[in-house]
Amino acid sequence: MTLHEIPEIDMGDDDGSGAHPLFAEVPSSVEFNKLRKRLLRNTRQAMADFAMVRPGERWLVALSGGKDSYGLLALLLDLKWRGLLPVDLLACNLDQGQPNFPKHILPDYLTAHGIPHRIEYQDTYSVVTDKIAEGNTYCSLCSRLRRGHLYRIAREEGCSSLVLGHHREDILETFFMNLFHGGRMAAMPPKLLNDEGDVMVLRPLAYSAESDLAKFADAMRFPIIPCDLCGSQEGLQRNAMKTMLEEIERRMPGRKDTMIRALGNIRPSHLLDRKLFDFAALNDTITAGTS
Repeated sequence: MTLHEIPEIDMGDDDGSGAHPLFAEVPSSVEFNKLRKRLLRNTRQAMADFAMVRPGERWLVALSGGKDSYGLLALLLDLKWRGLLPVDLLACNLDQGQPNFPKHILPDYLTAHGIPHRIEYQDTYSVVTDKIAEGNTYCSLCSRLRRGHLYRIAREEGCSSLVLGHHREDILETFFMNLFHGGRMAAMPPKLLNDEGDVMVLRPLAYSAESDLAKFADAMRFPIIPCDLCGSQEGLQRNAMKTMLEEIERRMPGRKDTMIRALGNIRPSHLLDRKLFDFAALNDTITAGTS
């Protein structure tokens, strides 16, 4: 399905009164409406392209308190309110025991807007800081521990899918990290079945630009909670990839969109993976053609 096949949402003179209560005080500017429509269109496109939606299911939406997960939740609620997302949504925050984490912000925000939610406390912070030497990268272990708890919560809550707020840049950064440091070509898939085979991982923001999500978060006035764990570390490989991609985009605008399209336009015969393409069989092909 191509982008133009996704019907546009008519915002009309939407001042928030005809949408989810989360949008009650959104800006009425043309600029914000365009931004909102673009994010909604990109989200619907990703869900359509990767067959994410199965009507009647329940989704667990991971909410960290950062701009991306807030934006994800808001966009899904917007689509559901408009009758375009026939699934139940449960927001979930995993309080990982980070120092100075403001425990009241997320439950207060979710309750004030009538959003079904679950707050779970698990002290993974102490585990990570105990296992990983100071100055090394916490992200990998932290992510694995967090994901394990979220899978468990999804099972307990009867949710078929865990929905994450990773965006276009996250996918591209992961691709280049794997390319430069892992010796493999892989990125974050928009849709993935967990190892146990019972929870689907979805990333509806796969086509959404981080800069758009940042503008959206500012306009929506989300109460952002910074990460004191990974956010305190400098010089991570991902930061280097982010800087590289920003420089490429600055020099050649539009390259990020081109790269994300390229990840969905693979030519196995033009790469070097013998498991994906039978290069030896080409010998038989040319022999047959000359006999």
